[in-house]
Amino acid sequence: MRIALGVEYNGHGYYGWQAQQALPTIQGMLEMALSKVANEAITLTCAGRTDAGVHAIAQVVHFDTQAKRNLRAWIRGANTYLPNAIAVRWAQEVDEQFHARFSAMSRRYCYVIFNYPTRPALFNAQVSWYYSNLDVESMQSAANYLIGEHDFSSFRSAQCMSRTAMRHVVAVAVQRQDNIVTIDIEANAFLHHMVRNITGSLLQIGSQLKPPEWVLELLHARDRTLAAETASAHGLYLTQVRYPEPYIFPAASPLILV
Repeated sequence: MRIALGVEYNGHGYYGWQAQQALPTIQGMLEMALSKVANEAITLTCAGRTDAGVHAIAQVVHFDTQAKRNLRAWIRGANTYLPNAIAVRWAQEVDEQFHARFSAMSRRYCYVIFNYPTRPALFNAQVSWYYSNLDVESMQSAANYLIGEHDFSSFRSAQCMSRTAMRHVVAVAVQRQDNIVTIDIEANAFLHHMVRNITGSLLQIGSQLKPPEWVLELLHARDRTLAAETASAHGLYLTQVRYPEPYIFPAASPLILV
């Protein structure tokens, strides 16, 4: 049978999603725990690979197994063997046509910024910090240029392996609540470091070092060297993966800052 899981994790202290020999990763920890529950080797496929230090409240994975377990056993059994920073939130049996990555219609990320003159002591690995006051209205004006289908070459990392830089951004929202600024972005898919590179440029605009129209210039230039530095991984969360019917999964946990 094929099982889909919803996974939540704090990426601090882990070398990203993808399993690496002799290094702690989210995939490695999950596969080890699930293999113990199944009493056979389990290999996972995820909706979106996250980098070192990046968090998720709604990662979706799937695996195939010969083991006969009820859904509660997959959840409770895996969580018994997982470290506190990783938790399986739900489990559902799916048909063989479901694929955590290729069946997804879109992914949604939220970047969380503590906008205050001094750095935070609490939650410092769960939020990014930016000391200059950010103008969220200018950031939103700039972000609006990103909506639609564009070549995002100016916002992809040099290590990006994607064959094309074309992506379709569905929505971008920049909001402030007291000292927390969030950048919420949804797209059909993302390039390597795309959200963090977009965030870096929006921070330049929010601190009034660049005008909102600069984002449009960057899109047209298709040159990563012209954009801002990559923002820290600490503030980034995978918050939602959308699938077509009949694959309707539970919503993400509300126990987060975003």
